[in-house]
Amino acid sequence: MSGEREPAVSGRRELTYAVLLCVAGAGLALWAATRTWAVELTVRPAPLGPERALRTGAALVPWLPALAVVGLAGGGAVLATRGRLRQVLGGLLALLGVAVAAGGGYGLVAAFEGAVSRQWPALTLVGGLVAAAGGALTALRGRAWPAMGTRYERRARAGAGRPGTAVADGAVGEGAAPGPVTGRRTTEAWDALDRGEDPTVS
Repeated sequence: MSGEREPAVSGRRELTYAVLLCVAGAGLALWAATRTWAVELTVRPAPLGPERALRTGAALVPWLPALAVVGLAGGGAVLATRGRLRQVLGGLLALLGVAVAAGGGYGLVAAFEGAVSRQWPALTLVGGLVAAAGGALTALRGRAWPAMGTRYERRARAGAGRPGTAVADGAVGEGAAPGPVTGRRTTEAWDALDRGEDPTVS
């Protein structure tokens, strides 16, 4: 039993890491893209002082925040997919992360007008690479990861072919259909559900 449980636990751990990488990377890139990347100064006639125009990453690279938002949504979609579809989604997220990182790299080397802050493009680059790593992990390993609800589906299939049991005041009998859990066993039933167990299956 423990030998069968270890791959499932490892798969859930890898799934968690991949989702966190995708969401954290895309979130970091989106946040950095909304910061001020450049400040342009426009000289005005005296006695007026120069006019400051703030340029965010979203204004300088308009497609960057859109890709980051798609990356955020894709990170959540990894949980809802399985098998080959999840691998394909992982590949798309990896490409998306590379594109976001490219936008950050462009911000690092571009000759924007005015005073330029390079820290935000650098964070965008890092966020894109982190998201790309999560997508690559999903593309490589995602087919073997469990999907949402598989634990309950597996337990339901395991108990489908077994004789039912009747529960009343703690007594269990063979041959009777499972019934609702009432009385003093209600708390035990909720505890079983919290552990991912079906309280109607003995």
